[in-house]
Amino acid sequence: MNSQIKEALQWRYAVKKFDTTKKISTQDWQTLTESLTLAPSSYGLQPWKFLVIENPQVREKLKAVSWNQTQVTDASHFVVILARDKVDADFVQKYVNRVAEVRGLPVDALDGYKNMMIENVANSPEEQSRHWAKRQAYIAMGFLLETAALLKVDSTPMEGFDPKAYDKILGLEDSGWNTTVVVALGYRHAEDVTQNFKKVRFTDNTLIEYVK
Repeated sequence: MNSQIKEALQWRYAVKKFDTTKKISTQDWQTLTESLTLAPSSYGLQPWKFLVIENPQVREKLKAVSWNQTQVTDASHFVVILARDKVDADFVQKYVNRVAEVRGLPVDALDGYKNMMIENVANSPEEQSRHWAKRQAYIAMGFLLETAALLKVDSTPMEGFDPKAYDKILGLEDSGWNTTVVVALGYRHAEDVTQNFKKVRFTDNTLIEYVK
């Protein structure tokens, strides 16, 4: 398993050109969606939502506000990761209700946990709450990227786009959600020369320090 993970991480790269003839299988896509729903988040609150853009016309509009990067339209699947504008008390209550449902607990048994989340998250300044939610969204993206690599599904995480334009195209204005980051998924094209580039990273001893 160790060698499998290492090989997958070495294999993956940010694809520049996708093969439009190849599509992700239903089984692999199910696993990829589970990597999103099972991703961890602070307090377990999951202040995110994932839009899978299937409509070709919508993808074309998004491409136009993504520096015309072809990954938007050519990838098998295109995922827009949203974060909450504000994690308020109502959102916390919704999560607490779900915990009670899944674990077979009375809702009021979770009052202490709920009040802690309201104090630490819901009562924080709106800008701070927004940044917190965006950081959580990146955790979900990380799980998606590694799961894709293990399945030998190519991916491209993308920040090169206009988030406000995305929000407008996707009807997210005043919805309580905002576009944070996007991921194109599919299979590399044989003509994508960047797949042959050696992966460049700083060495372990430069990046990792043990404090004893």
